Amino acid sequence: QVQLKESGGGLVQAGGSLRLSCAASERTLSSYIVGWFRQAPAKEREFVAYITRSRDSTNYADSVKGRFTISRDNAKNTVYLQMNSLKPEDTAVYYCAARYYSSYSSSPSGYAYWGQGTQVTVSS
Repeated sequence: QVQLKESGGGLVQAGGSLRLSCAASERTLSSYIVGWFRQAPAKEREFVAYITRSRDSTNYADSVKGRFTISRDNAKNTVYLQMNSLKPEDTAVYYCAARYYSSYSSSPSGYAYWGQGTQVTVSS
């Protein structure tokens, strides 16, 4: 079992940037595919991005492609989400999640371990 904790959220103006971090309790985060998801009020949780164990593959939601970058530092047991050119519609609670299986997934149901979330608010 792995415990995840997000940080780096906050309030930013449209066009600004934030970097979210997802730190793991175990030294074996490298064994997991890690994804970022977000949930806005009254909306379902949606996929943002994932990164494979060896960083050889990433995938992004169309809504963030070209603006967000997911990366990982396995030595630090941390996954990052660099968010640039933020828009008010990016406002949500952002969650990181870990998936042990080797197959990729962009569905929240495919991830067994979740952090508590960090709030990102983008003002217009």
